Amino acid sequence: MSKPLIVALFIAGAALTWGTYVPSIHVAAGDKDVGLHSNLRAFLFVGVAYFLVAVLIPLALIFANADPTAQPTANWNSKGITWGIFAGALGAAGALCVIFAVTASKGSIGPLYVAPLVFAGAPIVNTIATLVYFHPVKTLPDWKFFMGLVLAAVGAVMVMLFKPTDKPSGPAATPAAQVEESSTIAETAAVP
Repeated sequence: MSKPLIVALFIAGAALTWGTYVPSIHVAAGDKDVGLHSNLRAFLFVGVAYFLVAVLIPLALIFANADPTAQPTANWNSKGITWGIFAGALGAAGALCVIFAVTASKGSIGPLYVAPLVFAGAPIVNTIATLVYFHPVKTLPDWKFFMGLVLAAVGAVMVMLFKPTDKPSGPAATPAAQVEESSTIAETAAVP
């Protein structure tokens, strides 16, 4: 398999898993028969899943000498460990912010607009932080690159402005109108 195809598959995997994270946590926390009736309880089990996926699997691969990401100089230096813990704390804090945003949105549509806002804003922050701090560049990217960031921000604003509501789209029928319509249908069906 070619390297670009492998990269594309992992990008698709991240998009699919992160894209379904918010609605899944909403179901876990939901107030239906399935839910835990608590966003923090649902988040606790996100932590359990992180432990299973992000601790046990890497440990097994590392100690089986099967780490596919290891470079010849792989080690356990304290600076790398600190940055890894910091990155994990940022990820967990971000997930907790998503939980609180969905909770504050009060309704079933929270996951519908919280996730697009988060996932439109995060790449913009990522890009700026990378360009300015993590991997500063000598030459700034072309203006079209920055136009893409502006379009992503505009997209996030549009999601917020035009988010769906839980309100019905048309006026609700009154019970009297429903009864009258039912009797008309019954009379029409009875006539040969």
